[in-house]
Amino acid sequence: MLEQIRRRLAENNCDVFISTYKTHRRYLTKFTGSAGLVWIGHDTNILIVDFRYTEQAAEQSPGWEIVKQESTLTETLQSLIEKYGVKRIAFESEFITVDQLNHWQRNFEVEFVPTKNWVAQLRMVKTDEEIEKITKAVEIADQALQELIPTIKPGMKEIELALELEYTMRRLGAEAIAFDPIVGSGPRGALPHAVPGERQFTRGDFIVIDMGCVYQGYCSDMTRTLIVGKPTDKHLEIYNLVLEAQLAALAAIKPGLTGKQVDSAARDIIASAGYGDNFGHSLGHAVGLEIHEEPRLSQLDEETLVPGMVVTVEPGVYLPGWGGVRIEDLVVVTETGCKILTQTSKEMVIIE
Repeated sequence: MLEQIRRRLAENNCDVFISTYKTHRRYLTKFTGSAGLVWIGHDTNILIVDFRYTEQAAEQSPGWEIVKQESTLTETLQSLIEKYGVKRIAFESEFITVDQLNHWQRNFEVEFVPTKNWVAQLRMVKTDEEIEKITKAVEIADQALQELIPTIKPGMKEIELALELEYTMRRLGAEAIAFDPIVGSGPRGALPHAVPGERQFTRGDFIVIDMGCVYQGYCSDMTRTLIVGKPTDKHLEIYNLVLEAQLAALAAIKPGLTGKQVDSAARDIIASAGYGDNFGHSLGHAVGLEIHEEPRLSQLDEETLVPGMVVTVEPGVYLPGWGGVRIEDLVVVTETGCKILTQTSKEMVIIE
């Protein structure tokens, strides 16, 4: 990956690429500390950290020169700029504030060149090691939900289930939750990102559960929709429609298609059934060190899928005042299609 950054430097006539963004710092160096700056030159790769992290950085980032920050980061950067005769510095414009850039421009007699997506594009295709960690995060979430489904009963509160989801994933080996669990029941299931509240599960409710955890830095993401009590014809109609759309999208995924084309595979089915206006979000997104990454499976995304990308497939139908259904798997794009990582059944689960 360093050679790809260096190619970009040459193409843009820059001497150094710097990054302060935590996720990119971890991706490039494997350093997990909360502060530091990555410096990549044509023949240098340096990780600047302060006193708190020198030992940790040396352990986690073999192959990187660890530079201990002087009294300020500005002084340390100035020393490196002078040492290597730097004239043009490429920086990540989407992660540097105007105030920070102004500070650098006042203090350094160099040209700062804005860049975007140099590292994000590298992160789109996962290594085997990354996929192994994502798979483990998926397994933890799968197991947690399977353990908890038998405990879900009418009268249980959304917030109680959300708490149990978080605790169970942590107990099973997750280092953190990937995002606050979404639990929306009954009419609140029509909120795609419902915040769990005090509402109690009631017969006739769909319960939308969206959950994920972090394992060794990498995220998982899964949604299942349960029904409390015997489903009505409308429950079956909406659930089966979303499931049909999800299965169609899974079958469509293969290298060479764009995110837009895969999105259409699910969206067209839902629209043909008359619920197009009730599916208002994209079909999916990539997952990795962050829960939302590129590429997206959306009506606008023209990025071509390639093997090694890890994406969610999560169509939904949301009916205000009634409820909603979303079904989500995490998949890896393969040479011939996709491999579904999520193993929790998609058959309708009835809570008695």
